Order: sequence, then structure tokens, then C-alpha cells
Amino acid sequence: MSDRLLGALTRRRAWLLLLAVVLCLPPFYLDAFWLRIGLFSMAAAIGAVGLALLSGTAGQLSLGHAFFLAVGAYGYAWFAGEPGPGLPPALAALLAVLLAGAAGGVFSPVAARVKGIYLGIATLALVFLGHHVLLTAESVTGGFNGRSVPPLTLGGFTFAETDPELTVLGVPFGAEERLWFLGLALFAFTWFTARGLLRSRPGRALAALRDSETAAAVMGVDVARHRSAAFVVSSMYAGLAGVLLALAFRRVVPDYFSLVLSVDYLAMIVIGGLGSVAGATAGAVFVTALPLLMTRYADQLPLVAAPGSSEGAVGPTEAARYLYGAAIVLVLLYAPDGLHGLARRARERVRRSRTPATGTDVPPPPQPSADARPKEHTP
Repeated sequence: MSDRLLGALTRRRAWLLLLAVVLCLPPFYLDAFWLRIGLFSMAAAIGAVGLALLSGTAGQLSLGHAFFLAVGAYGYAWFAGEPGPGLPPALAALLAVLLAGAAGGVFSPVAARVKGIYLGIATLALVFLGHHVLLTAESVTGGFNGRSVPPLTLGGFTFAETDPELTVLGVPFGAEERLWFLGLALFAFTWFTARGLLRSRPGRALAALRDSETAAAVMGVDVARHRSAAFVVSSMYAGLAGVLLALAFRRVVPDYFSLVLSVDYLAMIVIGGLGSVAGATAGAVFVTALPLLMTRYADQLPLVAAPGSSEGAVGPTEAARYLYGAAIVLVLLYAPDGLHGLARRARERVRRSRTPATGTDVPPPPQPSADARPKEHTP
């Protein structure tokens, strides 16, 4: 390994360590509102990474992502709660993620044979079917009012308010502070597994499928199997996001897992950049945090009415949707690779500006000596 490559790896590890330390600091300095924004953003990022693998890498359009989030959220609430088996919460969370993957596996034969807008319409049916089941299966889902979510417990540590209260470095750790570190751990797991998948042989096969199924099949890629596997993996990431959302909300209701949520996830990966883990994360933070921030500061924003106001102005949630709808249009027109592409090009421009214009460090090619005699070819 060359010294330059070793130095680059060392710098990258140092940056990752610094980022990890910075991300661990907010619970000690920020109040519950900002921590909730971070929790919702981390849950959205986990689900957006799964959709980015499916739509951005494998090239499969899905409008049913909200269905798999609902499976994860309600699966955890049922497995760990009453009525339900009352399993240990950690086991219930694992089973909820596997249940979401199984639901994706049941639908995967359709994903293996249908593509494009037809697959999008087929997955759209999942949202309406799931919403109907959530409203009617009251013994499992609680019906229209939903059901409460049991707190997660790992090794005797509960990610919820406890009595006596936990204090770390003089800071009281409530539910948001504890869930912050759980969300960080789940997001880090999602980040590294997704990036590893993209760099692996199956990830390259999925990228080949996106570019040309015919060429991928000629190279020996099993098209149907890889498309089905991408759908299952994406569903499991969505299930994990649903579990974290359920823990953050503490109560799950059917109306949250509607078609609007699926459209929000499509907006995340388009704004962030299709097929990019970092781009999906950036898009998730943007789409999730914007309406929450506009709701909090609605009284200070022009043309935006405060929640519950009877004025004719636009509400903060609707205003946020208008803004990231406009962001989608701008991205499609001027930056098709999203925020991730913009950041990459900015880094390249900075790197080029730091590189000397003249290649003084590159030695000139060797010139033949004047005394050298040209080689004679043997006839």
C-alpha cells in the first residue's frame, strides 16, 4: 500500500471519528424539539437509503414504501405489546424488520416481472391495501386510533423516561436523549451496510440492471433474482425505519402511513441524488426537517399561517411541500444528480483550484541521447 493511499485512509478515519464525536454531542446541548427533528430525520434517512437502493441503484420505481414502514412500525408494536405475544422488545424489533422483508418477498415476484411505471402502479396498490388493513384489523392495529408503542429495552437499559431519572454529565436523559443514540447506531449500521452492498458484486449487478437489463443478462446477471432481492432488502430497511419511527412517536396511527409518505420518500431520493447513500441522507434531512421547522417558526415567516390559524394563508406543512416540490423541479432541470452531485462537483472545483496550473512536479519524458544509434532491424 502506497504512502499516499495510507494517508488518505488515515484522514478518512480521522474525519469519521470526528463526525461520530460531533453527532454524539446534541443530547447534551439541544432541547427535545431539536432532538425529535434529528430522530425523525435519522428514521427517514434509513428508509430513504433503502428506497435509493431500489430506485436509484436497481432502477425500480416504488410508490409503496409507506406500506413497508407501516409493517415495521405495527409489527414491532404488536410483537412487543398487548394485545400481542409480548415478546422482548429487542426480539420484537428484529422480527418486525424480518416481517417487512417477508412482505417484500411476497411482492418480489411482481417486482421481478414488472418494471417502470407499471411497477409503480402495482406498488401503489400496497399503500391502499395496507391502509385498509390498518383501519379494519383492530385487534392487531388498534383501528383508526392506532396503538401505543412499548419502549425498547436492551440489556436492562430502557429507551424511555424512567424513574429514577438518568443523568449523564449533569444532563437529564429522557426518551429523546436515549433514542438519539439508538438512532445513531441504527443509522450507522444502515450507512455502512448499504455502502458495502453498493461496492459489492451484487451492487454492481444492480447498477448494470439499471443501465441495461439486456446487457446485464448477457454478462450473466440473473435479472429476476436480483430485482427480487433488491425489493426485499429495500423492504427491510423500510421496516427498520418504521421501528425507529414507532419508538420516536410512541404511538402509531394509520393516517401517517399514507400515499403522501411514499411521495415524500421519492422526493428525498430525487433531491438528494438517485443511487447515493449520502444523497438519500441529505434529501431525507431536508424533506423531514423543513415542515417541522416551518411549523415552529410559522409566526415569523411571511405568507405562512401558524398551525390552527383561521387565516387564509398557507399552512406550514403545505408551504414546506411547495418548497421541496420546487426543489424537485430545480434538481431535475439543473442538477439531475441531486445534492450529492452538487457537493461532488464543488469538491472537485476546490481540488482543482488547489492544484498548480503548471505540471512542474511531473518530470518530462526522457529524450534519446544524441550518441545513441538507432537499432537496426534484422531482415
